[in-house]
Amino acid sequence: MISLTDKKECCGCNACGDICSQKAITFNTDNEGFWYPETDTKKCTNCGLCEKVCPVLNIEQLKKNDFEKPNCYAAIHKNLEVRFDSTSGGLFSALAEKMYKDGGYVGGAVYNGDFSVSQYISNDKQDIVHLRSSKYQQSDFAGFFNRVQDILKTEGKVLVCGCPCQMAALRTFLGKDYENLLIADFVCRGINSPLVAKKYRESLEAKYRSKVVWQKAKNKEFGWRNLTAKYRFADGQNVYITKNESLFNRGFLHTNAFCRPSCYACRFKGFPRIADITIADFWGIEKVDKSMDDNLGTSLVLVNSEKGQIFFDAIQQKIKSVRVSFELMLGGNPALIRSLGSPKINRDAFFNDLQNNDFFTIANKYFPFVQSRKERLRKALRDWRDTLVVTQFKFLPVCQFIYFNILRKNIKTKASDMGFLVPTPHTVIEIGKKADIQLNARLKIGSKKFRKSKLETRLLVENGGTLIVNNRFSFMYGSDIEIFNGGTLIINGRRGGGTNIKATIICKERIEIGDHVMMGRNVTIRDNNGDHYLSQQGYKKARPIIIGNHVWLCEGCTIMPGVKIGDGAIVGAKSVVMTNIPPFSLVSGNPAKIVQTNIYWKH
Repeated sequence: MISLTDKKECCGCNACGDICSQKAITFNTDNEGFWYPETDTKKCTNCGLCEKVCPVLNIEQLKKNDFEKPNCYAAIHKNLEVRFDSTSGGLFSALAEKMYKDGGYVGGAVYNGDFSVSQYISNDKQDIVHLRSSKYQQSDFAGFFNRVQDILKTEGKVLVCGCPCQMAALRTFLGKDYENLLIADFVCRGINSPLVAKKYRESLEAKYRSKVVWQKAKNKEFGWRNLTAKYRFADGQNVYITKNESLFNRGFLHTNAFCRPSCYACRFKGFPRIADITIADFWGIEKVDKSMDDNLGTSLVLVNSEKGQIFFDAIQQKIKSVRVSFELMLGGNPALIRSLGSPKINRDAFFNDLQNNDFFTIANKYFPFVQSRKERLRKALRDWRDTLVVTQFKFLPVCQFIYFNILRKNIKTKASDMGFLVPTPHTVIEIGKKADIQLNARLKIGSKKFRKSKLETRLLVENGGTLIVNNRFSFMYGSDIEIFNGGTLIINGRRGGGTNIKATIICKERIEIGDHVMMGRNVTIRDNNGDHYLSQQGYKKARPIIIGNHVWLCEGCTIMPGVKIGDGAIVGAKSVVMTNIPPFSLVSGNPAKIVQTNIYWKH
């Protein structure tokens, strides 16, 4: 009979519940959001099956495989679309595609309608988009082991992927190895509380005043290493939160605050591995093989059994892989051998407070973003060094820096965020004394690839014109930026962006440039037609332009008045945009037309 006295002794795999034919075991969720078994002694027949399937109680018998040390590989899926949609290099997808092709079933974690996570299995290859990518919260396995066993008994082929503890439980539940079963696990640092995940999502919904309708725990649009979470809301907003901006990640990665108690004393670390194949992010790949690193995700693959090796060899057409040494692999993946460190906060107090408060309030209480004095000083020195380097320490740009940032009263700077106008040599800056300039982040004028270039960069803000900079931005050399009387140019966001060489921005109405907007050479953005009039009903000589977040404007494209470009869109080279562009679409031509939708890109 399962009788739990210490929560550290239960990994929540649900195997004991599935094996009990008397339905004597139920699972109750505690105040941390984790479920634990409880036995109804009136129904229990003391058959002992629950103890036989418990992976924690049987860890010594489970710790065996064909290879004492695994065969190690770095690997990436050849299909870029798959890699973009995967947590690391897309190896789970390659394994799943092979199993589907063989007419088999694939099991893994999927989001439910309320973003809770359950284990799911099917032979429908369309389900791969739901199964791929880590969910970073515990998955409910109730009923899953029975479904897998039923398929195996009918000689169906099966691939299952899950946490090491859950896959160990699958082995104990089945009681024997099946030739038609391939088990994959992943390198697990620790599994997060479903309650914390729910509270965090609800806090995001309150902040952005809309319901989350889609989420991706590790989105690649800002690169694999940024660990960016992406959320899509019912009102159309797309929000990106990098590891350095996420309080959820801070609680998980820096504070070890809310993983399952068993994760702090995990029994499933080390070697030999219990699964046939182990997959993970290959952290440190840039030090091992640079040809396998493009910041789109690289998978670490550990082949632990003969069966696993045969299956891995069979997917080579789908992937690019290189063999690596065991020692090099281990350096970037300490979670293979070490359990999660103890929480750095009062965990009981954290969960008690979380019951009646939103996540952000409690997170800011227990693990706020606080820089030490040393870190602040180091950052300030680095920012000042970078700022002064831009001026090349030449007399004229240094004088311009002092004049515009210190002496001009209508230019509002924000020193705490390096909110300065920073000129390079060969810049012409004319700002009217009645212009409104708000520099909340650094604006570089005339950034150069060729330091000795004399190509002129120009910034004009007439009286009555407004320039607001909320995001570090750079106008590269040869650019011409003109803001006329009544015009407003706003640069938004927090991740930076900039033009390329010879950009032209002509503003007489309103131009808004979003977060992380990247531009090719010779891009033109103009919200007006000068003072030209056209004998056409409804004609306006100026109309506002809004460019969303994470937009790519390719070389030589032109954005015309009145255009709104959605988040994540790409405008093809030489295109002329005259109508609105939906989010995450690729347009091309003159006039620009939609070529592809649901497109994603990384810089």
